[in-house]
Amino acid sequence: MAALIPGAKAPAFSAPDQTDKMVSLGDFRGKTVVLYFYPKDDTPGCTTEACSFRDEHSALQKKGVAVLGVSPDSAKSHQKFIEKFTLPFSLLADTDHKIAEAYGVWVEKSMYGKKYMGVERSTFVIGPDGKLKAVHRKVKPAEHVAELLKEL
Repeated sequence: MAALIPGAKAPAFSAPDQTDKMVSLGDFRGKTVVLYFYPKDDTPGCTTEACSFRDEHSALQKKGVAVLGVSPDSAKSHQKFIEKFTLPFSLLADTDHKIAEAYGVWVEKSMYGKKYMGVERSTFVIGPDGKLKAVHRKVKPAEHVAELLKEL
C-alpha cells in the first residue's frame, strides 16, 4: 500500500451512511473532504470531536468543505448518535473496517493491558482533485477542529 502522505491519491471508498444510503469518495469530486475516523459513537472523546465538527460546520461549509465521519459502528448506531447531538454531516458505517484499513488507521491498541484492533483517531483532508492535502494522526478531540479550520 502506498504511504498516505500529502500529495498521495486518497484511497477510494464507499460505505452506507446513517440512512443506509451508499456514499463514496467519488460523490465529492471537486470538493474538499474532511474524512475523520473515530473509534465509537457516543463515547466521551468521539462525542467531543463530533460536536466540534458540528459547532464549526457552517465555517467549514463556507470554505467548501464536506465533513464525513467514519467508525466501525452500524448505520443504526450512527443515526442515534446524529439525532442525540444534532450532527449536520454524514457518518459512514465501516463495519468491516475496510476504509479504516485502506487509510492505515485500523491498528493494534492496548487498554488495561489487553491488546485489540481498533480505530486510531485520525483525520484526512482530501482536496478537490482526490489527493491528500493533509494527514492528522492521533488527533486530540478538543483542539482538532480549530486547528483544521486554521489550516483550511
